[in-house]
Amino acid sequence: MPDGLKPWLEAHLPQTLAHLKSMVDVNSWTLNRDGVNRVAAITSELFAPLGFTATSVPSINPAYGDHLVLTRIGTGPASVAMVSHLDTVFSPEEEARNHFAWLPEGDRIYGPGTHDIKGGTAVLWLTLSALAAHDPVRFQATTWQLFFNSSEEVLSADFGEVVRSRLKPGCLGALVFEAEGRTGDLRKLVVARKGRGTWRVRVQGRGSHAGVTHQRGANAIAQLALTLQEVNGITDYSRDLTVNIGTIRGGSGLNRVAEEAIAEGEFRAFSPEVWNDAYQRLQSLAGPGTIRAASDGFTCAVDVELLSKSDPWPRNPGTDALFQHWAAAAEEIRFPLQPEARGGLSDGNLLWHAVPTLDGLGPSGDNDHCSERSADGSKLPEYILPGSIVPKAHLNVRALQRLLG
Repeated sequence: MPDGLKPWLEAHLPQTLAHLKSMVDVNSWTLNRDGVNRVAAITSELFAPLGFTATSVPSINPAYGDHLVLTRIGTGPASVAMVSHLDTVFSPEEEARNHFAWLPEGDRIYGPGTHDIKGGTAVLWLTLSALAAHDPVRFQATTWQLFFNSSEEVLSADFGEVVRSRLKPGCLGALVFEAEGRTGDLRKLVVARKGRGTWRVRVQGRGSHAGVTHQRGANAIAQLALTLQEVNGITDYSRDLTVNIGTIRGGSGLNRVAEEAIAEGEFRAFSPEVWNDAYQRLQSLAGPGTIRAASDGFTCAVDVELLSKSDPWPRNPGTDALFQHWAAAAEEIRFPLQPEARGGLSDGNLLWHAVPTLDGLGPSGDNDHCSERSADGSKLPEYILPGSIVPKAHLNVRALQRLLG
């Protein structure tokens, strides 16, 4: 690689930030279908000069925008998939209420999607632009497939199949441009992610008058409280297993013994075995409860339902081999780097079993999914560190060269 790579990247940082601003300025809340599709159009225009053609794939949910696939066919057999997403978690009303918009301030740029994940798309563009300019032979020989999820923030049900069904034979890897982890100067790439299950516990009791016939009632809220203590006890940090109780609702009046109560939550684990064990333990809580009516022994009934499942992405040889290309490049350019197992989900959970997958190829920043700002600084919204863009693109280019041989 010519020595001019890093100066070239630095010279193109202002253009990269301008492209990022054009995306951030468009609200692309998952439920803002028109906004998501507008960001898709901006993204297509951004990559078109590099030779990419665009295909829109309607989401399985018509309320969401279209998934975007950008393709550039190479002259050789190698192909690489790259993954980002178009949507954010911020509604237009929330952005307006909190005055949350593009705002450079010191070494940060605040704004919706700056970090998660429009900043990742900007790093992806700079990476491929640099490779095309400085190593055109490798760039032109490779088939590049860029996949943009329209509804990642709500765990799109169909995006995994959109990608897997279109991967070219011999794909060398799927690179996900979620943000990197960072501790000081040490950067981290994601090589594993927890799987997630969402659940609902529903208790059916028996209602009665709370003053006149209290003894006839079997209080569903009381039973749910006992059951949730057992749910909470499934958490086991030594096994990287967490269970969270997210919402509770029940009863219909202060003068009535509650006839029904419902709680919903999630559980997460890196290991499929641990995930399955947690699921079985949750299921074992279903059946007759321990809260009974004093009058005749009528017993509360507990039902447990699995609402959704996202499989774990465990450490695996394919991902570890892919990471080694980035580790070698990092050593070459003196870029402190280590692998990281991350608790949050990404599109990598949908792909790792089909093709070697590496995540965290995007920039540094913080406060994802936050839009509030307080005068005392205790609340700060999402931001990107623009100073992280050039070093990360530099690493990605060097690593891609190694990957492509």
